[in-house]
Amino acid sequence: MNKLKVIRLFATSEIVKQMEERSMSIKHYSELIRAHITKDYKEMFRESGGAFMYPFLTPGSKQYADILWDWDSWLSNVALKQILLELDDSVLTEDAAEYEKGCILNYLSWCSKEGWIPIAVQRTDHVGDLKPADIYSSNMHKPVLAQHAALLVKQAGGDAEWLREGLYPLQRFVNNYRNHHRHSTGLYLWQNDHAIGVDNDPCTYFRPARSSASIYLNCLMVKELEALSYLCGALSLNEAAADYDKDVWELKAAIAEHCWDEKDGFFYNVDVLLLPKDNMNGLHSGQPRDWDCLIQRIGVWSGFMALWAGVATPEQAERVVAENYRDERTFHAAYGVRTLSKLEKMYNARASRNPSNWLGPIWGISNYLTFRGLVQYGFEQDARELAEKTITLFGRDIERFGGMHEYYQPDNGEPILNKGFQNWNYLVLNMIAWLEGRPFIHEC
Repeated sequence: MNKLKVIRLFATSEIVKQMEERSMSIKHYSELIRAHITKDYKEMFRESGGAFMYPFLTPGSKQYADILWDWDSWLSNVALKQILLELDDSVLTEDAAEYEKGCILNYLSWCSKEGWIPIAVQRTDHVGDLKPADIYSSNMHKPVLAQHAALLVKQAGGDAEWLREGLYPLQRFVNNYRNHHRHSTGLYLWQNDHAIGVDNDPCTYFRPARSSASIYLNCLMVKELEALSYLCGALSLNEAAADYDKDVWELKAAIAEHCWDEKDGFFYNVDVLLLPKDNMNGLHSGQPRDWDCLIQRIGVWSGFMALWAGVATPEQAERVVAENYRDERTFHAAYGVRTLSKLEKMYNARASRNPSNWLGPIWGISNYLTFRGLVQYGFEQDARELAEKTITLFGRDIERFGGMHEYYQPDNGEPILNKGFQNWNYLVLNMIAWLEGRPFIHEC
């Protein structure tokens, strides 16, 4: 046997050995995560009383006390559905149903005649006191309420009767967004930089009111309109469903026109706060602007949500993945997706709370939503790699510290803040199920 063949055989055996070790490690961490989550998941459950007419879910553990949160309760419920699927106990599933529905019914019970719904409510709150004097100058509940309801209806085989009376306030809520949070470009915008979910996204954080048409917000809105159309159809309100379908296609067209950047192969946030066109004095009069917004070429992870929301064309998705997701200089890190490109001047991975830090650290939810987009567009190898990174991240954390944290260092996976964080971190269980080829619950 010649020397070159020996070297090749040795290299091949080393690769096989590494693959086997990685497989064993993923299996070990998956079992550890599953045991941890199924032991603790009931800490999500809260009873009715005080501000709450119905029992509900918190994002988990005592650190959340008795607070109902908007997108947190939705995504925690997606994870809970996976937990219940794997436990395969009809009694547990039936018991959980009232808490799941209660998240939605509580929020709908607080919906004002204008369609305003609060972001988060504590048991001791008087919800009327939470309502701002001008509801159109601040942000409200993120557009995920119809998505949360659609999750439960789909999992119940299409039975939406429990929601029939609540559908009108749900439509008022969505119409509030359509009528008061939408720019002439057709894009949806934040009213201010408060409680935007991705707290210090530099495209919105510390920027002027009504200036940020966030790709994150617009992708959520695409899925919210789709979900509301589905719910209307489930209740035989077919004309209303068709109207919301029309809104979906119009919004997708607006995102394609204004948020897609052909230069970088990525979806960006958009600045819509420009001087009015009637300001034509002096030099302006010679060449008035003929654009309605300005793209913000700041690399934020939420650009990957265009795949999750089904907004990207296959060709655009290929560029998003090849030129951005896989780029180690920007987003691609050892433990997942950096929440801000490493090339941005604002990038940092320091501990921060209120606002939480989304300027680079790895978050479970950004890993998960990016993973879901990769799966939907057929990038299975990338999805597999991201799932394994996330499993390793959380598995190591549980093994070393007995729980999961809120966010992490991108390159070494060291936890940064808030031990005991549960919430959307539980969605790693859904990723494990997909990786193992078993049925998995997803949010859309």
